[in-house]
Amino acid sequence: MRFFIALLTGLFLATAPVAAQDPLPSWRQTGTKERILTFINQVTSPKSRFFVPREDRIAVFDNDGTLLLEQPIYVEVLQVIDRLRSIALSQPSLRDVQPYKAALDNDIAAITAMGSPALIDLVAKTNAGMSPDEFRSAVEAWFKTTRHPRFGKPLDQLTYQPMVELIRLLKNRGFKVYIVTGSGVEFVRAFSQKAYGIPPENVIGSTGKLSVTRNGNTLNLVREPHIDRINDGPGKVIGISETIGKRPILAFGNSDGDYEMLQWTTEGTGARLGAFVHHDDAKREYHYDRNSSVGRLNRGLDDAPGRHWLIISMEKDWKRIFP
Repeated sequence: MRFFIALLTGLFLATAPVAAQDPLPSWRQTGTKERILTFINQVTSPKSRFFVPREDRIAVFDNDGTLLLEQPIYVEVLQVIDRLRSIALSQPSLRDVQPYKAALDNDIAAITAMGSPALIDLVAKTNAGMSPDEFRSAVEAWFKTTRHPRFGKPLDQLTYQPMVELIRLLKNRGFKVYIVTGSGVEFVRAFSQKAYGIPPENVIGSTGKLSVTRNGNTLNLVREPHIDRINDGPGKVIGISETIGKRPILAFGNSDGDYEMLQWTTEGTGARLGAFVHHDDAKREYHYDRNSSVGRLNRGLDDAPGRHWLIISMEKDWKRIFP
């Protein structure tokens, strides 16, 4: 008798329906989540009229403010501030010279006021003279010892858990996922695999000039103190075209610097989706958009409804923000 009861129980458990696992557990059950999942299902289901072949399933993500916290200033600039502070400490004559003085005083507002082009130029000059491998090692070491001033966590752990889940889902559904960032390409490549599961070769970013030198029969690459190309605004479209060679069908950003990337993506034929992450959660993260000097989102907020772009609310759409 016990044998038959056990057999029937086993058959019941084997045939009982299993609840589908939520692929985006850190997202609230809102219309935003529904639209994202519907889009992914439509373009990956062979019987769907919106089906997209695997080779054309390309998704692009901005980094700062879209995948990674960018306040009170971009993470790469925080690394530069630490470099400036180190240089100023070893060269006392620079202590009253900007931007070294601002770095020593931890005056982030003064650094931010320089503006994006000047900041990118500063990044190139501050990290010049190293090979790409030396620079990557320096960045990896810096991440291990640096903590965010508000959250007290390593900066490469302040990724947005909902977006990491989305990237994982897209890869599982046959998408090729790229980071398209205004930050330095070598800087983001130093942590993209660990933080997001995105390999270095799938990172498109601003580039500094490199020179080839010889040491006997050995060739070396060295970073020069000059910018080669800024990968922001329209530059993101150029970077996508030159590196990927195809128009994406899915694009996520968070600022007006991503506007052209979303426009380029969604103006193509077939099923497409563009979205902005809106920083509207001061309690769990930060609240900023139109008037921010970092991650300013003004034009995107105005034009999103007319272009049918999603506005992802951190406060309303995300159960949790950080891992």
